[in-house]
Amino acid sequence: MMPFGGMAARLQRDRLRAEGVGQHNNSIKYLNQDYETLKQECIESGTLFRDPQFPAGPSALGFKELGPHSSKTRGVEWKRPSELVDDPQFIVGGATRTDICQGALGDCWLLAAIGSLTLNEELLHRVVPHGQSFQDDYAGIFHFQIWQFGEWVDVVVDDQLPTKDGELLFVHSAECTEFWSALLEKAYAKLNGCYEALSGGSTTEGFEDFTGGVAEMYDLKWPPRNMGHIIRKALERGSLLGCSIDITSAFDMEAVTFKKLVKGHAYSVTAFREVSWLWETLITIKQPVRIRNPWGQVEWTGAWSDGSSEWDNIDPGDREELQLKMEDGEFWMSFRDFMREFSRLEICNLTPDALTKDELSRWHTQVFEGTWRRGSTAGGCRNHPATFWINPQFKIKLLEEDDDPGDDEVACSFLVALMQKHRRRERRVGGDMHTIGFAVYEAQGSQNVHLKKDFFLRNQSRARSETFINLREVSNQIRLPPGEYIVVPSTFEPHKEADFILRVFTEKQSDTMELDEEISADLADEEITEDDIEDGFKNMFQQLAGEDMEISVFELRTILNRVIARHKDLKTDGFSLDSCRNMVNLMDKDGSARLGLVEFQILWNKIRSWLTIFRQHDLDKSGTMSSYEMRMALESAGFKLNNKLHQVVVARYADADMGVDFDNFVSCLVKLEAMFRFFYSMDPDGTGTAVINFSEWLLLTMCG
Repeated sequence: MMPFGGMAARLQRDRLRAEGVGQHNNSIKYLNQDYETLKQECIESGTLFRDPQFPAGPSALGFKELGPHSSKTRGVEWKRPSELVDDPQFIVGGATRTDICQGALGDCWLLAAIGSLTLNEELLHRVVPHGQSFQDDYAGIFHFQIWQFGEWVDVVVDDQLPTKDGELLFVHSAECTEFWSALLEKAYAKLNGCYEALSGGSTTEGFEDFTGGVAEMYDLKWPPRNMGHIIRKALERGSLLGCSIDITSAFDMEAVTFKKLVKGHAYSVTAFREVSWLWETLITIKQPVRIRNPWGQVEWTGAWSDGSSEWDNIDPGDREELQLKMEDGEFWMSFRDFMREFSRLEICNLTPDALTKDELSRWHTQVFEGTWRRGSTAGGCRNHPATFWINPQFKIKLLEEDDDPGDDEVACSFLVALMQKHRRRERRVGGDMHTIGFAVYEAQGSQNVHLKKDFFLRNQSRARSETFINLREVSNQIRLPPGEYIVVPSTFEPHKEADFILRVFTEKQSDTMELDEEISADLADEEITEDDIEDGFKNMFQQLAGEDMEISVFELRTILNRVIARHKDLKTDGFSLDSCRNMVNLMDKDGSARLGLVEFQILWNKIRSWLTIFRQHDLDKSGTMSSYEMRMALESAGFKLNNKLHQVVVARYADADMGVDFDNFVSCLVKLEAMFRFFYSMDPDGTGTAVINFSEWLLLTMCG
């Protein structure tokens, strides 16, 4: 069962969000570390900050390639900037793209995002707060604000940095006295568990974590016709852009092409211009694109590269304005060459504006948190029809068509972005990104309840993510006629566990909600008297109960286990004493802690009814139900539970193979009925709210 502490933490987080905590102007203190408080304590004590939550040492570096026994980490020393240079600076002459040069870590994707960040000073200082330096009130502590899965978090770090042979091991500035980029990389490593967790990734991850925006990816082998317009417009809005060249094998990774482009390496796109190009007496318009290599070196050598002849034929003023510098990691290339050489373009919108429209039309945004849990909400993709339906489901109601649909079709535009949470942290224990995606179905009817298996067997999807892929996020722009649609996010294989957020951006105002059951129970009371009980049952009860004509917990356990052992089609470990106590507590009307004739008859009728339901939903006649078969069986027994409750039920009553035997099924039903009856007794008016004092709460939990 979900630990009480975990449920309490989730409730506390929900309350804080309702109060606006997690927005950029009210960010969450990561690991409860408050920058101002910690800094003041260091100043008053005259000490430099040492971060107990991310101590300088082997565990902060990594676990495998950068683990304690790796040759790459041999000789690593952690030093503060003042131990490396005489006059360390946080930022020198403003943050620029040359402040980010890659070190001995494969996080070019992250550095490409940081490089693009420097093009927008306002955006940069949302991530890198003002007022930090190595001079004024220096205490060895710095902080950065990073977006994480729908929330902004403030991350504190000390300034002990990994070095080798007196030089920074990882990211560094071309200006050797400047350290803001190295400290930002450390904050990001802390957020993800260690430096090694940052190795390999998509630039969109960094883009989104520095903006809270939404990213899209374009395959440049199959680009939209107006790709140049999309790039120029995105840059004009201050969006962040990254590009890369796909590799076909591991041998291609960081292989350098004939014209000095690096395969499998993340670059930033930093400008796209139109210039007048004079050739003899003809003036034509050229469209060079400016690209940044996070290495700070290794540049394109083709047309428009540093020193190429194309620069001789443009206006000297344009040449000066385009900031042509030799071998600084930044270079220009023609748009045609860019489209031919690069495989992939990633664009992150700082605010979710439509990329393909001339005017800036703001999207309407909805964010939902969800979980895939084995046996309850992790159903896998549509290839697994038996379990696909148990995935979380979200309804989008699109009522207004786009203002400028672009063709004769009346349609509504929306963007779905599915992001799995905290997967980089799992690398230390052998985990990584799941393969994720989503499907979109047209809703049938107006009921806002979780759709069952039959719906998905009868209906085809109207849209879906372009592919299932093992990236942190998949997103897709979709255009469909006005109506109601169901989004089903999933992992590719069933039973893969993860938390996720689903972001839905619609061009027009829309209603979006999670489909879930309204919690309810059909608890019809069975009114019988001794006169209603058959003589045969009375005789059996007398033999079982003995002279006192009452059945104790121990006697009930013996009786039930004898009966259930006769049913050879059922797999069971037998009823436990705790289960039998719960049955007695449920049925005991007079407080004797024993069952009389009528109480035992009612319990007997319930168990027979539940046995019929169990057999109906044991579809493969294995003697046990799967956890998703149990979901339907609980509904047949009169209980409708939401996704969170199903997760708790499966965690409590299913075995390691996600099977539920008969005794656990009965125990679950007894527990549910007891809890519902207690609540209804505390809420006689049916308001949905019950007031309970501490003593009553303890009695309830101890008895249950």
